[in-house]
Amino acid sequence: MADADFREFVEVRYGDLLRTAYLLTGSRDAAQDLVQEALLKAMRRWHTVDEPMAYVRRAMVNERTSRWRRIGLRELLTAVVPDQAGPDSADGVVVRDELLRALNRLPVRMRTVLVLRYWEDLPEAAVAAAMGCSVGTVKSQSARGLTRLRGVLGGGVAGRSVPGELMGERA
Repeated sequence: MADADFREFVEVRYGDLLRTAYLLTGSRDAAQDLVQEALLKAMRRWHTVDEPMAYVRRAMVNERTSRWRRIGLRELLTAVVPDQAGPDSADGVVVRDELLRALNRLPVRMRTVLVLRYWEDLPEAAVAAAMGCSVGTVKSQSARGLTRLRGVLGGGVAGRSVPGELMGERA
């Protein structure tokens, strides 16, 4: 019976988890890997997990933090500069792209707070629990992160406020 419950959880929540992982990592491939790692951890302990979404979210945050510590923010040097796609003409895509680029410029911990707080719309206490830190840390990281986003984005994204954009449109 536990296998059926886990399978149903994955079928229902995979898209949500993938979107959150993408915002945490900034890459589709890294996001898929992150979700898979978190789901493997959840599957192993499925019979003891009371709140699956919170457990998997916490596992993703922990795994992302571990990877960041192992790998760091190393630059990849190549002989050839990769081609970069130009901005899409659709406003929604452009706005989302601007916001994701700005999020990727933030430190991992600050980005994690903003994603969980505004994208996942979790209360500060739940973000603190997911990250293993105090509510005060969540508040300060959130305030600093929004200030940095505003600085990077010039006060807003296409005329919208940064928190409104984070809470409004989904990737």
